[in-house]
Amino acid sequence: MTKVLLTGASGYIGKHIALELLNQGYEVRASVRNLSKSSEVQKAVMPYLKDSNNLDTRLTFVELDLEKDKGWDEALKDIEVLMHTASPFPIASPKDENDLIRPAVEGTLRALKAAHKSGVKRIILTSSNASVYGCDLPAGKSEFDETMWTDINHPVGRTAYTKSKTLAEKAAWDFIRNSAPEITLTTVNPVLVLGAPLDNNFGSSVSIIERIIKAEDPMLPDLSFALVDVRDVAFVHVEAIKNEATKGERILASSGTISFVEMAKYLKSIYPKSKIKTAQAPAFLIKLLSFFDNEIKAVLPLLGRPMNVNNQKAQRLFDMKFTPIKVIIKETSDFLIKNGFVNV
Repeated sequence: MTKVLLTGASGYIGKHIALELLNQGYEVRASVRNLSKSSEVQKAVMPYLKDSNNLDTRLTFVELDLEKDKGWDEALKDIEVLMHTASPFPIASPKDENDLIRPAVEGTLRALKAAHKSGVKRIILTSSNASVYGCDLPAGKSEFDETMWTDINHPVGRTAYTKSKTLAEKAAWDFIRNSAPEITLTTVNPVLVLGAPLDNNFGSSVSIIERIIKAEDPMLPDLSFALVDVRDVAFVHVEAIKNEATKGERILASSGTISFVEMAKYLKSIYPKSKIKTAQAPAFLIKLLSFFDNEIKAVLPLLGRPMNVNNQKAQRLFDMKFTPIKVIIKETSDFLIKNGFVNV
């Protein structure tokens, strides 16, 4: 049974990856920042396991911190695959961008160096579309693809989160190339991840649907999102372990693109009695509001910018079809309603 160290196991994506690993027969050593989170992960995956026998031996936990060296050597003992998903993902821009960038870059390098020291030969790293789309499309191109890299001086690329993901992924590839060529690295670069969480503890991305249903904004910005289902993201991570063709590759995970307004209109059609707003706000108003709201400020560079992402590489490598956008949105919203996060 292949042993995998999964970092960030208590995260929204991490729990889904843990479930996929267990259902595919891997032994999982899950890292959490505090061992008190271990029962949360166990409870989240339990209802969805194909086989819950011997779970205490198939799913074990270690306490790790991206910013501390303590525990990494022990955590990686007898591990064959490192799956590094842990990284901060806020909606709003922090006051100091280094609060995001430093732990993302240093944490990635800490994990990779420890894996190298322990003799691990296979690493799957969760990166992001953020390390791809912060640039201008080359002439003749209408979609972002894996050959492109974010320019951290570009208006889109210089936000704190985008910088953090770009610099962390670049640091990973540089480390493998210069210091650990015997390790095979694959990065999975999801777009905005939605889909039903496994429990009521989930990340920032799902709050976008919550925000629309709650009608927190009287009008919606001219934003487009490329979306992907969290289950597809987990599938790609786990399938990459044994897929030789993915070694040394960056892989974008995306179902397609939808605008904020189109998303709201679709949700309104499902829940016609809701207070969902579907009008688009003029750009000048969004710019004005950004002076008072850091969440709005963070998306300013994306206003009016198409977010078309090419997913052909993933479909080819994994012989898969991504979950349709409307299914992703409906299952996310149904979860929020069923669990009392929103009312319609």
